[in-house]
Amino acid sequence: MTDGMMSKAATMEIPINGNGDTGSLQEDDSLEQDLQQVMVSGPNLNETSIVSGGYGGTTEGIIPTGNIKGSNMHQCHSSPSMSEELSRGLAVEKFDVVKKWGINTYKCTKQMFSERFGRGSRTVDLELETQIELLRDTKRKYESVLQLARALTNHFYNMVQTQRALGDAFSDLSQKSPELQEEFGYNAETQKLLCRNGETLLGAVNFFVSSINTLVNKTMEDTLMTVKLYETARLEYDAYRTDLDELNMGPRDAATLSRIDVAQQNFHIHKEKYEKLRGDVAIKLKFLEENKIKVMHKQLLLFHNAISAYFAGNQQQLEQTLKQFNIKLKTPGTDKPSWLEEQ
Repeated sequence: MTDGMMSKAATMEIPINGNGDTGSLQEDDSLEQDLQQVMVSGPNLNETSIVSGGYGGTTEGIIPTGNIKGSNMHQCHSSPSMSEELSRGLAVEKFDVVKKWGINTYKCTKQMFSERFGRGSRTVDLELETQIELLRDTKRKYESVLQLARALTNHFYNMVQTQRALGDAFSDLSQKSPELQEEFGYNAETQKLLCRNGETLLGAVNFFVSSINTLVNKTMEDTLMTVKLYETARLEYDAYRTDLDELNMGPRDAATLSRIDVAQQNFHIHKEKYEKLRGDVAIKLKFLEENKIKVMHKQLLLFHNAISAYFAGNQQQLEQTLKQFNIKLKTPGTDKPSWLEEQ
């Protein structure tokens, strides 16, 4: 890479071949989705500052709009010329914001097409991107487990409700059928016992579902949101790297040298942003993996012990499993499960 940017052991520029293929890495999003990602964060015209100078200028001469709206607004009522000047300033400010956003979007779109159609290179951290793809694959598989566990919960809940109704029917018939009172009676007791054990198992399975849902849709999703920011920063970084490389290969007149200075500043800004987010992703992936192992070790043990105890008819072991994992059961009677309440 140019400018001695990073260690080649961790990060490299991958040239794109004529088919837009990066070799061992697969494109995981469509071009349309990538374009939407670039375009979705448009310029914020509500909270901006009046900036002197064009795109890539310094922060000197910045006037926060909050100050204009506050202490200086009363002067506008007494001075029409100042009001007109302020309006022009705000218009210039918003135009400048739109211009910057437009330039950034153009560069990123150009870089995206360049990567996809084999006319450029992209920066790839092979180890990190392998971990990211593994996370996405793991999330898909855990989502499937979550969907199946929810289906199991719903089916089993309906079975428990049927057992409860069947037990009540047997109990009623036991009182009204003297000649079959004993037979109806012990069937009623059996169904009621199965119902109680089923409610206990539902509490364990609901706890399992709740924990997997938190892991998938909160913990993993939070990490993937950081990954998306990292991927956007990577695209911007390569766009400004390419822009700088192209300028360095051109003529060295005064106008070009000035543009090179601006491009160099923008390049370093996006390089720092990219490297920061790359570090953030690496840290989040590390902690996510540790958390996943800890959570799944507990939840898989709970699921196994509860299911085994229920189908073995071991009521004592089933209740002991819930105590082991600090799970309390709510009083039955709600329309839907759960009877679950984490202590």
